[in-house]
Amino acid sequence: MPVFDFSGKGTGKIEDVCTYTTFLSDAKEKSPEDPILVISNKEQQWKHHTNGLFTNQTKRTSFEFKEEGETYPADILKVDARFVNLIKWLGENRINVRLSGKNTEDGYAVYRIRETAFGGGTKLSAADGFLQYMIERLLSMTAVEEIEEDDDAEEEGDDMKITSLQSISDFMTCAGRTLPDNIRLWARRNLAVARSHEVSPEERRHAQRALSIMMNVQWKSDYFEAIDPVEARKILDEELYGLERVKQRIMETIIQINRTHTLPAYGLLLVGPAGTGKSQIAYAVARILKLPWATLDMSSINDPEQLTGSSRIYANAKPGIIMEAFSIAGESNLVFIINELDKAASGKGNGNPADVLLTLLDNLGFTDNYIECMIPTFGVYPIATANNKEDISAPLMSRFAVIDIPDYTFEEKKVIFSRFALPKVLKRIGLLENECIITDDGLDQVITQFTDTTGVRDLEQAAEHIAANALYQIEVDHKKQVTFDAQAVKELFA
Repeated sequence: MPVFDFSGKGTGKIEDVCTYTTFLSDAKEKSPEDPILVISNKEQQWKHHTNGLFTNQTKRTSFEFKEEGETYPADILKVDARFVNLIKWLGENRINVRLSGKNTEDGYAVYRIRETAFGGGTKLSAADGFLQYMIERLLSMTAVEEIEEDDDAEEEGDDMKITSLQSISDFMTCAGRTLPDNIRLWARRNLAVARSHEVSPEERRHAQRALSIMMNVQWKSDYFEAIDPVEARKILDEELYGLERVKQRIMETIIQINRTHTLPAYGLLLVGPAGTGKSQIAYAVARILKLPWATLDMSSINDPEQLTGSSRIYANAKPGIIMEAFSIAGESNLVFIINELDKAASGKGNGNPADVLLTLLDNLGFTDNYIECMIPTFGVYPIATANNKEDISAPLMSRFAVIDIPDYTFEEKKVIFSRFALPKVLKRIGLLENECIITDDGLDQVITQFTDTTGVRDLEQAAEHIAANALYQIEVDHKKQVTFDAQAVKELFA
């Protein structure tokens, strides 16, 4: 168990005394019932908000309370295992802090920490921004068994990015073993390169950039919370009309996650005609999983290097699109939407972009040429779309559970147009429903007009045309109401 030694080596033969024990917690928010740390309150009861310093002047892990010009040391009794290194960093850097806590039978339970100025007021500085950012990141991480080495308003960290070597170094110190082992070791090596004067400035710049990218990604565990099936079904019904077999297949995936608390071994491949809502389904799944999503359009990928990044030996080297997706999402758990997978094998450069996808889809880890570190992909859920599955290679197909998306029937298209497409357009342009009316035979004529087209995109454009024409007649011809029957629809789309 580590011992805080904030003041360097002691004198004499005083032995280190570790007064605290660590406890495991996966709480995303802290409270008096599940605090960051607990401080002894046997000598006296501490105030709800109190100022002081983390210190170790007498070889005891403690906190010095500053009250009315007096100093009162008290032992630290318990610490959330994720916060051990952060508290050590606060003590080593002699950062004045304000604690928010509550006196309990176990001690003074601290659930919030802020940096303060010498006078005791809140110090809205870069250091406090880093502190709040660090607390939020640690709360999002998984607990580890052992780590070596008004005023009650919500306190949120700055929307900051770790870019400087000092902030990168501080982050690595505070995060400790909450980072995946391979990334922690990789970061140490790259930090040494970034600080070295024995390598070229270009190498130092690339190392610092790679570190900044990696440290700004939250590396989460592969544990997924249970999802409310009722809420999931509600989201699917909001986003899609009909397609009951498709919805059932997605709900089966949700139930599987609830049982195993891990993502399924296979992603989803949605195959169907253009305009049938394949991308809409993918966005709905991301919303259900409560994960950020990133899109990858395979029709625009001509060279595998676009996906894997370029080597740092080049001056203009940069990460690939896949690594950039992690960086933009800000976390390792995300839904990866791969559009037009059937065009993945049509690369024009050196190699086949489809082959690169295999390493991402196998959930064994992905290595970017620029980052030079294996990226854990167990939290990546791939959802691909395609118009023609015959153009997809067998190895790629084997990584997906295929869901065929049929075109909508005549009756389904009528419902989609009358209940969803037209009301949405009317609302957007500021028309009332009784100002633009379409009769039953007019509705049949609209659907018949686009019988030869797949999906509902043309129907959405038709709704836009009808609404715009009604608005024109109301504004220019001063009509109070416009009705479209079959003949009016024919003339409008002639």
